[in-house]
Amino acid sequence: MENIALIESFSEFKDDKLIDRVTLMAILEDVFRNALKKKYGSDDNFDIIINPDKGDMEIWRRRIVVADDDLDLENEEITLTDARKIEPDFEIGEEVSEEVKLIDLGRRAILALRQNLISKIHEHDNTNLYKQFKDLIGEIYTAEVHHVRPRVVILVDDEGNEIVLPKEKQIPSDFFRKGDNVRGVIESVELKGNKPQIIMSRTADKFLEKLFEQEIPEVFDGLIMIKKVVRIPGEKAKVAVDSYDDRIDPVGACVGMKGSRIHGIVRELGNENIDVINYTTNASLLITRALSPAKVSSVKINEETKRAEVFLKLEEVSKAIGRGGHNIKLAGLLTGYELDVIREGTALEEDDVELTEFSDEIDGWIIDEFAKIGLDTAKSILSQNVNDLVRRTDLEEETILEVIRILKEEFED
Repeated sequence: MENIALIESFSEFKDDKLIDRVTLMAILEDVFRNALKKKYGSDDNFDIIINPDKGDMEIWRRRIVVADDDLDLENEEITLTDARKIEPDFEIGEEVSEEVKLIDLGRRAILALRQNLISKIHEHDNTNLYKQFKDLIGEIYTAEVHHVRPRVVILVDDEGNEIVLPKEKQIPSDFFRKGDNVRGVIESVELKGNKPQIIMSRTADKFLEKLFEQEIPEVFDGLIMIKKVVRIPGEKAKVAVDSYDDRIDPVGACVGMKGSRIHGIVRELGNENIDVINYTTNASLLITRALSPAKVSSVKINEETKRAEVFLKLEEVSKAIGRGGHNIKLAGLLTGYELDVIREGTALEEDDVELTEFSDEIDGWIIDEFAKIGLDTAKSILSQNVNDLVRRTDLEEETILEVIRILKEEFED
């Protein structure tokens, strides 16, 4: 039949889009049947024969021969006179198969056919892409930087698929140039219209977990298990590990001689400080390990409220809290307990006052926030820098300044 662009493009679609033969034939037949329905009202009596490899197809219409004056359904019936123009020995009641030329559908219909075909191919590709990356959620993926924008980095993989790395999913120290290879985990796949949007993350806890799997053979082989990962991206992370094999030191295996095994992971994460600890079901011991490098004197746990009082010597308090409060925050996330630091064995300085004495002027939740970082007296707060307090707590600067004003009034009086 006519060698038109629509037919010539069958093999092109198959090769470029990597669509298997069966799927391509199904798409083509669906497109042509829709066109036949529009033209003739029904496609029930049409046979479509497609050869996508050769770029050829045939459409045949089956009709029943009726007397010249009995024609009611033009699409399903043909007069005896017209039938005998095709084959002179046809009789009434017999079935006639006649080839329908594609050009008979009309030029406009042919253009619509091609557009519909392209649309169906793209829809198939998008569905496959969505399924492909849906199965990769939580897995490490590598792609090349294609374009850097203020709020997002656009990546492209080897197949030409576009992957989005939003600013909030980047480590604060990340800096990318066009052509750089970037690793992260596929965090989500969202449908934007009919097109899937693939979101990568480098800040997800899962990214660190998967890096351990890639870099440490014992983790990959299942000899060492990652029990939990918590992160403040680019700053600090804590990883709890365990092993069923008593002969394996899980922490030593993960860190390596002089940090050799974990160094590559730290570098990938912008020099994120990673603490690896031995997991245990003993909550008190887990809290003690999680607060490393601080040496904990004792722990008092309230299971009902999921809070724990951690008693430390004065010189250990700052280690437990860590720079910017990161250590105690991550320890709480890792263990699942709200941790309150209690300085042990220290009496109040002369003229100092417990912060709880100001509960009529300072809200309890604000007092609790200071207690979390080991500041439970008036002088302990007044001796701090305001900017440091903002970084180490979840309090606004205005709130901290108001507390300082209240405390200063007490001591001035």
